Amino acid sequence: MFRMWGKIWKDNHLILDTVASNGDYSLSRTAMVCQALEQICHDLDLSVPIWLDSNISDFRRHDKTRFTKDSFIEEIDFDYLEIQMLEE
Repeated sequence: MFRMWGKIWKDNHLILDTVASNGDYSLSRTAMVCQALEQICHDLDLSVPIWLDSNISDFRRHDKTRFTKDSFIEEIDFDYLEIQMLEE
């Protein structure tokens, strides 16, 4: 089962979190990551952030990345959204 953990951080405190899962392995890994991010953002009532080059690089290297205010079109009232792979 493909699972991704989404966490909202503010002032070094975990504010909200959710886990997105997907068992449809007919999708590519990239499609599963994008779908999980959309589900996480829906669950946390956020707009879907923009993937910057630094996010792509971090996610490829560590299976984890942080989306700061630069990745969001609208104003955010937290420091960053962190996504992390739990299981593939």
